[in-house]
Amino acid sequence: MNKFLFIAIISVLFYCCSGGGTNEPTDTATSGTVNIIVDESFQQLFDTQIYTFHSLYPNAYVTAKYMAETDALQQMINDSCKVVVMCRDLTKDERKSFEQKNIFPISTKIAEDAIALIVNPENTDSSLTIDKVKSILQGKDTLWNMINPKSKLGKINVVFDNAGSANERYMNDTLLKGSGFGKNVFAVKSNPEVIDYVSKNKNAIGFLSVNWISDRDDTVALNFLKKVNVLAIKKDDKSEGYQPFQAYIKTKDYPFCRDIYTINRQTRSGLGMGFVSFVAGEKGQLMILKAGLVPAIAPTRMVRISY
Repeated sequence: MNKFLFIAIISVLFYCCSGGGTNEPTDTATSGTVNIIVDESFQQLFDTQIYTFHSLYPNAYVTAKYMAETDALQQMINDSCKVVVMCRDLTKDERKSFEQKNIFPISTKIAEDAIALIVNPENTDSSLTIDKVKSILQGKDTLWNMINPKSKLGKINVVFDNAGSANERYMNDTLLKGSGFGKNVFAVKSNPEVIDYVSKNKNAIGFLSVNWISDRDDTVALNFLKKVNVLAIKKDDKSEGYQPFQAYIKTKDYPFCRDIYTINRQTRSGLGMGFVSFVAGEKGQLMILKAGLVPAIAPTRMVRISY
């Protein structure tokens, strides 16, 4: 073989084996960088998850953006992020759209959540039936004295966190069967703004993720709870009402419950996969438990009994 040809072949092989001239990813399950998008409902929870993950793996850089789920999925299709966290799994049509682009996302259930209904502290109503919630959202019951004849609060103003948010979609799809909201329903820009609006308007009722008010050790959640009251929801007038506590989310006695999923388009063992595994693992699940949600996998503890 010609000596120069031999040298050229060896050089090319060395170049390829060393990774030169390729677009091979450099991240691993615990290092590198990855962009994720999280439904705004879970900002507090995932700020904590990411902070803890960074503490354990200092060479990992997880950058999160918080937005409505409809925008999040488009970002994933465009490859602007590797992981999306939202309040449902992909539909068949959405999964088909990904597969047409040769993308095969992996869905992982990480928790169970609920939508809490909040009112101003001056509102004396402490519970609503499911039918009354439906009637309010449809715009059929527009005055508080249609709910409680003794009420003097006037018009019912219904507020959601964001137009096109997971909270709004869930109530429309699940309770209203897609029929749409009444004219008394509007949206602000975030869950904290829902709390702020309800705290300043005694005739308002707000819908938000329970994640924002469920962590009893979190000063932000405790401050929010000082500003509003959380309603109990009843199946009918003769039934007991339940608030969105962990136990009632788990047993489904509280009616407005939903699952939280991570949707991961990074099917190899990269940082996206590593972060999802962390959230679905023991440490991540314990943080979900502490936040007042129901972990998908119940954390366990070993107890040694001495005889």
